[in-house]
Amino acid sequence: MSRTLTIDPVTRIEGHAKVHIDIGDDGKVASATLHVLEFRGFERFVQGMQAELMPTLTTRICGTCPHAHHLVSAKALDIMFSAPPPPAALLLRQLLNCGSMIHSHAIHFFALAGPDIFLGEKSPVGKRNLMGLLEAAPDLAKKALRLRSIGQTMVEIVGGRGTHPVTAVAGGMSCGLTKESHATLNALAAEALELAKVVLDAGKKALAKDPEMLGRLPLKVNDMGTLKGNALDLYDGRLRVRKPDGSVAVDFAAADYADHLVEEALPYSYGKQVLLKDTSGATQPYRVGPLARLNCAEVTGTKLADAALAEWKATCGDPSPLVVAGHWARLVEILHCAEKAVSMLDDETILSADVRTPPGAIQRHAVAHVEAPRGVLIHDYHVDDKAIIESANFVVATQHNISSINTTIKDAASRLLGGSDSDLLDGVEFAIRCYDPCLSCSTHRVGQMPLEVSLWQGGQHIRSARR
Repeated sequence: MSRTLTIDPVTRIEGHAKVHIDIGDDGKVASATLHVLEFRGFERFVQGMQAELMPTLTTRICGTCPHAHHLVSAKALDIMFSAPPPPAALLLRQLLNCGSMIHSHAIHFFALAGPDIFLGEKSPVGKRNLMGLLEAAPDLAKKALRLRSIGQTMVEIVGGRGTHPVTAVAGGMSCGLTKESHATLNALAAEALELAKVVLDAGKKALAKDPEMLGRLPLKVNDMGTLKGNALDLYDGRLRVRKPDGSVAVDFAAADYADHLVEEALPYSYGKQVLLKDTSGATQPYRVGPLARLNCAEVTGTKLADAALAEWKATCGDPSPLVVAGHWARLVEILHCAEKAVSMLDDETILSADVRTPPGAIQRHAVAHVEAPRGVLIHDYHVDDKAIIESANFVVATQHNISSINTTIKDAASRLLGGSDSDLLDGVEFAIRCYDPCLSCSTHRVGQMPLEVSLWQGGQHIRSARR
């Protein structure tokens, strides 16, 4: 007799969702699905808007990574208005993205994933949270939170606002750096670099000391990330898809995404699924984000992070199938972003007052992408001859990851179905958190994750597990 498990709500992620797990007649997990419950509608209500408003409007899509939407929208406008940004503006935009990455990765790893990793999954649920981590390892936790704060302060200075930045515009930036703000950023970047070394060392040791945890959720699937040549690039470049055997499946420009990616509406969720179209026309799952980016890149382009990447690959595999290794990958990216920030601020070009190219002829169609903290983010705009939005399409990281998330949830549930209620709840939560899914315009909740799993058989309620 088949059975159904439902986990509702799923929290400590951006947004509202539930998990539905079907158990077949053989007693094994037949399928698992993440249901996105909220409907946003941004792609519809931006129709009729002036295109130049998009970089500030689209920041409202997400309260955790608005900087990525801000930057990708501005990049699309650069194309639309035939206005390539000056070198100083490109440096400032990349600096803004680095600050956003540092902030988001630090808060996810230490406030959400960290309690399980550092305190252990068998520690009391009431203590397995940020407060428990502060109590057990106060020095490390404070350094991690300081790193998060530095990233946020960097985006406030460069972006004009911390949560909803305003400075990236068509053709560049609305303003340059003052000498005072440059000096502040220099100090912050230098401090971030030292802290990044500390938290990377602590995080990798915590993960490496528990091989069972690190190898618990293997998933051999395609990886997609942004590269320039063979180097990681979080702001610009070509999209590369690497197969589980290490070979390259496809390498393409973001403007051609519709030729390679297939977007599907799902009957059970407001979150669309995106799959890779292979040469035969068949579709395949893939993933994006820190794990995928490091799997695709041969180098990061910064010295310390290159060494950290080599160690990560040696330990976790190349490409790594280990979903949990994505947590370690986030720490490597924090180090890379801190190094890159120091390097960019050392470049005198960033102080130039020439930060904007005047608009030129209107292009009716523009596509751009950046790497958001959680993976590839694409904006696609069609406008009329007066640059009024006729249609818009947003492809966000969690949509790329939906298929892989469902597979990983199924894997976790299969391992723990016969165990205790607590183990089942913890295991599914742990699996979801590896992807840090973002369900648009919601923020993390820190602390206990309230879950309910209901087990039904033959229309009768058999068992419930609650926390």
